Amino acid sequence: MKILLLGEYSNLHNSLKKGLVELGHEVTLISSGDGFKSFESDILFNKPAIVSSSGVLKKLFTFIFRYPFSFYLRSLQFQSVLPKLKDYDFIQLVNEHAIGGVPWIERRQLKRLKKQNKHMVLLCCGEDYNIIHYCLNSENLKYSNLTPLLEDKSLTPDYAYSLKYITPSFKKLSKYIEEVTIGTIASDMDYHLPLQGNSNYLGMIPNPIALSKESEGSNQKKGTTILLGINTNNYTKKGLKYFDEALTRIEKKYPNVIIKKTTNLPFKDYMAEVKKADILLDQIYCYDQGYNALQAMAFGKVVFTGAEQAFLAYYNLKEDEVAINALPDVDYLVHKLSSLIESPKKTKTIGANAKAFVLKHHKAKEVAKKYVETWINAAQ
Repeated sequence: MKILLLGEYSNLHNSLKKGLVELGHEVTLISSGDGFKSFESDILFNKPAIVSSSGVLKKLFTFIFRYPFSFYLRSLQFQSVLPKLKDYDFIQLVNEHAIGGVPWIERRQLKRLKKQNKHMVLLCCGEDYNIIHYCLNSENLKYSNLTPLLEDKSLTPDYAYSLKYITPSFKKLSKYIEEVTIGTIASDMDYHLPLQGNSNYLGMIPNPIALSKESEGSNQKKGTTILLGINTNNYTKKGLKYFDEALTRIEKKYPNVIIKKTTNLPFKDYMAEVKKADILLDQIYCYDQGYNALQAMAFGKVVFTGAEQAFLAYYNLKEDEVAINALPDVDYLVHKLSSLIESPKKTKTIGANAKAFVLKHHKAKEVAKKYVETWINAAQ
C-alpha cells in the first residue's frame, strides 16, 4: 500500500515507517523534525532562524494576526507540497495539529488532502482537544501532565501550547478531523483511558520501537550512572523538578554515583547519552511509557516513568518488573533510587526485563502489522 505519515512526535512515525517498509509498503513521512529533536523526514519543513528568535516582533505579530508567524509559515510550506500528495491508501495524522499551521487554513488543507486520497486516520500520542479537555475535567485520573496547572494557576504561561487545543478554533479543527478520519488510535494508556467510550476510537496500539542490533544484544554496562534528560519546553508538565530534587539528595548520599543532566539535545545525541547510563529519569505525570522511555528500556536500562496499575494490569506485570513507576514524591524517588544503587543485581534484573518487554510488545515490524490491520478494518 501507499501510506503517508503526516507529522512527527518523539520518533513514533519514523519508527512506524521502518516497520511498514519492512512489510513492503511505500511510505512517505512529512514533518518539521519535531523541533530541536531533529528527526528525519522525507519532506522536511525547516524553521528559519527568524522564527526561533525571541523578542517584541514575535509577540506583536501574534497579537495582530492571532497566531504565531510559525503557524503561517507551516501553512505555506504544506500548501507548496499539497498538490503532489495524491493517491495514498492511508494517511495518518500524528495529532490534531499535524500540519502545524493556522487552524482554519489547516481545515481547508485537510479537506483537499482527503479529497485527493482514500482514507485518513488520527493518531493520539500527545496533546489534543479530547486529551486536554479530559485532563482538565476528569475526576478519574490520579494525575496528568496538567496536574501542576490544576494545583497552581500561575503556571498558565507554561501551558500555552497545551491550552491552545481547547480554544474555539482548535476545538473546531478537532471536530472537523473527527468527521474526515475513519477513527482514532491511541499509542499508550495515557491516551487510551481518555478515549474509551468515544464512538470513533479504534483502540490502543503500543509505540513502535525500531530495534538495532545493539539494543537487541546483551547489556554489559557496569557501575551506576543516572541520566536526567531535560526538555525545557515541558519541564513543568513532566514533573522534572521532583527528579532534580531527588538527584540533589542522591548526590550527597552516594558521592560515587555519576549523575548526568542534558538539556534540549537532538534525539540522536540524547540516545548516545542514554546508552551510557544505567538509570534513566524520564517523566512523572504519566501512566505508561513514551518513546524515550521505551527506547531506553530496549537498551536494558532501568527507567523511572509511567508504570501505573492500569499499565501493569493491561500487560499482566508486577510492580517494578519492567520499569519504576515515577511518582511526584521526592522521598519515594530517593528510596527507589537508593535501592537500585545498593543492589546492582536488582538493576540488572529490571533492565533485562525491560528489554524483553520491549522486544515482546514494541517491535516496529510487529506493531506496523497491527496498524495496517486496524486501518483496513476501519476503512471497511
